[in-house]
Amino acid sequence: MFNTLLIANRGEIACRIARTARRMGLRTVAVYSDADREALHVALCDTAVRIGAPEAARSYLDAAAIVAAARAAGAQAIHPGYGFLSESLALIDACEAVGLIFVGPSREAIRRMGSKIESKRIALGAGVPVVPGYHADDQDSAVLQAAAGGIGYPVLIKASAGGGGKGMRVVRSAADFSAALDTVRREAKASFGDDRVLLERYLDEPRHLEVQLLGDKHGHLVHLFERECSIQRNHQKVIEEAPAPHLPPAVREALFSHALTIGHAIGYDSTGTIEFIHDSRSGDTFFLEMNTRLQVEHPVTELTVGIDLVEWQLRVATGEPLGFAQPDLTQRGCAIEARVCAENPAAGFAPEIGALIDYREPRGEGVRVDSGMRNGSHVTPYYDSMLAKVIAHADDRPTAARRLATALDDTVLLGVHSNLGFLADLLRHDHFAQVLTTHYIERAFPTGWQPRTDDGLAIAAAAVHGVLIKQATAGRSAWQSLGAWRAAGAGSGTGSTQVLLEDEQRCVHEVSVSPQGDSWRVCVGDRELTLAAVLVGDTLALQCDGLTVRFTVAVEQHAKQGERVWLSGLSGTWAWRRLDRWQRALKGAAGADELGGNLLLAPMPGLVTQVQVSVGMSVNAGDTLVQMEAMKMVHTLSAVAPGRVAELRCRVGDAVRGGDVLAIMETIESEEKQ
Repeated sequence: MFNTLLIANRGEIACRIARTARRMGLRTVAVYSDADREALHVALCDTAVRIGAPEAARSYLDAAAIVAAARAAGAQAIHPGYGFLSESLALIDACEAVGLIFVGPSREAIRRMGSKIESKRIALGAGVPVVPGYHADDQDSAVLQAAAGGIGYPVLIKASAGGGGKGMRVVRSAADFSAALDTVRREAKASFGDDRVLLERYLDEPRHLEVQLLGDKHGHLVHLFERECSIQRNHQKVIEEAPAPHLPPAVREALFSHALTIGHAIGYDSTGTIEFIHDSRSGDTFFLEMNTRLQVEHPVTELTVGIDLVEWQLRVATGEPLGFAQPDLTQRGCAIEARVCAENPAAGFAPEIGALIDYREPRGEGVRVDSGMRNGSHVTPYYDSMLAKVIAHADDRPTAARRLATALDDTVLLGVHSNLGFLADLLRHDHFAQVLTTHYIERAFPTGWQPRTDDGLAIAAAAVHGVLIKQATAGRSAWQSLGAWRAAGAGSGTGSTQVLLEDEQRCVHEVSVSPQGDSWRVCVGDRELTLAAVLVGDTLALQCDGLTVRFTVAVEQHAKQGERVWLSGLSGTWAWRRLDRWQRALKGAAGADELGGNLLLAPMPGLVTQVQVSVGMSVNAGDTLVQMEAMKMVHTLSAVAPGRVAELRCRVGDAVRGGDVLAIMETIESEEKQ
């Protein structure tokens, strides 16, 4: 066994690998970009090496920089984690050139399975069924469109070198094929450096199932049972579990047989995952792809089988044989994993950036957290939005689901919006007890997800919190010592306090808070609430109509934006900017934007990749104005109504924040259009 390991990754997976390596007595080396200088994975390792600029292409995807860092730090091996260079032939070649161990499968296995086109040929050759489609080398657009017609719509366009749900589009008609193909090619080129695609018949009721493999360099290969990964959004996994529920025994055994057949066909010698698509209507099962690396969802296998997959990756990389055979392996109980991401589910899952001002992980029996975050950690636009994984294990599936939902409720994550509440609601939904398909989310929340706590109560909580904080600090300043001070003069101590809160859509909410005996009378718009409130530390407990609701509250100060208050509770996260009277007067009585007109706003932080209009150009509703890339996905911003471009405030290559004005539109009068 080597003694020093470089971890060529970041975030939660780098931290997770480091913990196993240190348990094994290995010295660990982290790498970091300029954006990750203060990241948790850097602090957890024995030493760290800077490898470049924030952009992944100039740091975590730079194989030469990774190998140079390993040599400088005295590492003998490199673990690539998942994503980035985990399936990179360039990194393997660079390691071999200088005598470093690459912790992963053989170069040939990665080469053969790295192309979805080639992997399907291998599966067919081994007698494993694949989804009907087009897997040929001819990438001419006309050939692809003709092949799509032959397969029959709907079809799925997939990046050949893709993974993680990126570079995929469902096309339901021939008229939409060309535009979707262009989008997939752009995403594939940007994410994987390879714009080749394949086509597959799109299954209407698919289950996404996979089998974990583990092999060594002595010809031994075992499966570690299956996982269910059907709960997805935009082809990206959201919740995974082991074992797969409601799966007929014959299907389960076929999955194991197919996975081992493919693994033996390529002489597989590390951890890897064979993914399948199962048609719930016909009962057919098809090979989908192989990931020749550690999977994000590997913890559910570890918890149910009792094997540390990272440890065995490290052992077999040095030539150690597996210490067990297939008959030695069994499953115990059920484990479910939820991916915690910096995104706002209530706003169309818009990605978030910012600093975590309050972060606390859950604890409890059977609960595990794999995280790359801590208080003060920064979420940047340069990398994937996943921050952590929360996993729960129990003897049965219902208990595991309840444990995980409670753990998500107990997680505190403020400073950016997250999907914590959304994940908990997915687990508590009645549909979770049924057979899962990849349509689970859209059927569970057909009109979109919203927090269970209504916005009015959350706004009232933020207002009451501000008043309680002022009370607690009364006497520290001359103004506060006057009691209920108002613009008209000093109140009697029993007068109302007016609180102004601006939400993220720039709408100002005026809230009146008045003491009423042992309670508070809170007016939010036309709604009046009577609340009892207790603030202990950062926990605000409100009692309304006999029901107690608790919020965790955090306040951050911005030099330009002033005070921002964050609340989390009952499946939701909210943020407002507290305004004073002067700010409201400057903003205008209605809180309207000073620019007026029709604004095209960036819905999230990202990079502008296309600007398809110019100043003075007339557009129709639905015309594409700007395209952005955010979190490795392409987002198209279109005109919502006929109009003319009055002003452009962005150009290709600009890095923009959520809410930035990209263009100003003006209305075209109907007679003018005629």
